[in-house]
Amino acid sequence: MISKEIIVQNQVGLHARPATFFIQKANEFSSGIWISKDERRVNAKSLLGVLSLGVTRGMRVTLIADGADEEAAVSELANLVAANFAE
Repeated sequence: MISKEIIVQNQVGLHARPATFFIQKANEFSSGIWISKDERRVNAKSLLGVLSLGVTRGMRVTLIADGADEEAAVSELANLVAANFAE
């Protein structure tokens, strides 16, 4: 299992369109992937789960992956967030 703390910096956080990009990228990996904020952890491959966290600009979240491609999953998802979801 691997984890990495990131800060969401795009204008709208993990809502609608950025969340969809995030989930599409997460689904490219076979590993189990979660996003954790405060005491909540949700499946990063679930739109409702990701949206339910209410992640807005400037919030810290932790990406967690467990599986064969966990390092690549966390790295690519962190890069996607750092690039503001290519917006």
